[in-house]
Amino acid sequence: MSRIGRKPIAVPAGVEVKLDGNTVTVKGPKGTLTQSFHKDMAITLEGGVIEVKRPTDGKEHRSLHGLTRTLIANMIEGCSNGFKKELEVNGVGYRVAKQGTNLVCTLGFSHQVIIPEIEGITIDVPAPNKIIVNGADKQKVGQFAAEIREKRPPEPYKGKGIKYVDEVIIRKEGKAGKGKK
Repeated sequence: MSRIGRKPIAVPAGVEVKLDGNTVTVKGPKGTLTQSFHKDMAITLEGGVIEVKRPTDGKEHRSLHGLTRTLIANMIEGCSNGFKKELEVNGVGYRVAKQGTNLVCTLGFSHQVIIPEIEGITIDVPAPNKIIVNGADKQKVGQFAAEIREKRPPEPYKGKGIKYVDEVIIRKEGKAGKGKK
């Protein structure tokens, strides 16, 4: 059995879970998420605990087992606490600001890059070089943060660009003959 798949999921207080066949709806203080899962997975809700069971030990069912359990756990986590990704802007003259619901980035181009918020995602800019992406859907938060980073990925020579806070940029040396006799 999958170690992840057989773990029960505890539903915290303040979060409401509804099962309709293999469609799970999670409603919490941070929002509402709905997702349909594979018809073969047996999802049960008893006494505030969700369990996912698989019908056979076939390869497809084994891989779906852990995936289904993790996706449901992420839905519950997102609706109760939410997810966030933090990005950092490095470079002389590089900065970000929030205007209404838009993120306005000055990234060394001849124009400003304007990124609108999408549904279910909020952007916070606590400092001119810091971006925080918040939301209930883990996949949407990660995708949106990746799209922001894509506007100016960090370069290896000076480290200029947009990077995740916990990301390590492997630096390269400049020209090969520099500093040598």
